[in-house]
Amino acid sequence: MKARTLAAFERLDLMEWRLCQRIAHFSLYRPWLATLRLASKLGDWPVWVALIVAQPWIQETDGFTYLLQYSITALLAIAVYRFIKTRLCRERPFITFNTSISCLEPARDRYSFPSGHTMHAVMFCVLTAAHAPLLLPWMIPLALLIAMSRVGLGLHYVSDVIAGGIIGYAFAVTSLTLAG
Repeated sequence: MKARTLAAFERLDLMEWRLCQRIAHFSLYRPWLATLRLASKLGDWPVWVALIVAQPWIQETDGFTYLLQYSITALLAIAVYRFIKTRLCRERPFITFNTSISCLEPARDRYSFPSGHTMHAVMFCVLTAAHAPLLLPWMIPLALLIAMSRVGLGLHYVSDVIAGGIIGYAFAVTSLTLAG
C-alpha cells in the first residue's frame, strides 16, 4: 500500500511541478514575497488563536461555548492532519525539485501533504461564516493569501492546498452539525 501511495504522489508531483514553479516565480517580486511571508506567518497560529480567544467578545451570547467549539475543532483537525501527514509522507516541492523550486520560508517539517495552514484557514472561515459573518470580508482574503503563500513559498503543491481546504471544510461542517 505504501508503494502505491508514493507512486501516486510521484505522478502527481510531475504533473504539478510546472504550475508550482510558475506560481513560485512570482515570489521574485519583493513586495509579493513579503506579502506571502506575512500571510504564511499569520497562518501559523496567531490569527487563529486571536479568533478563538475573541469569541466571548465577538458573540452576543454563548461566546465561551464558541471558544470551546473552535478549540476542540482545531485540536481534532490538527490530530487528523498530523496522522495523515506522517503516513503519506509526500516530499515538499522544494525538496523534490530543488533546482527549479526554491524554499522561500523555513518549513516546519519535511512533508507537504496536506496543507495544515490551508486546512485551518478554510475551517475558521466556515466557522466564522456561521457565527460572525461580518468578519468574512477580512477572513476570506486572508485565507486565500494563506493558501497561495504555501505554493508561492515553495512549501506545498497545489493539490496539498486543495486537500487541506477540503479537510478544513469537512471539520468545520462536522463541528457545526454536531454543535447545531
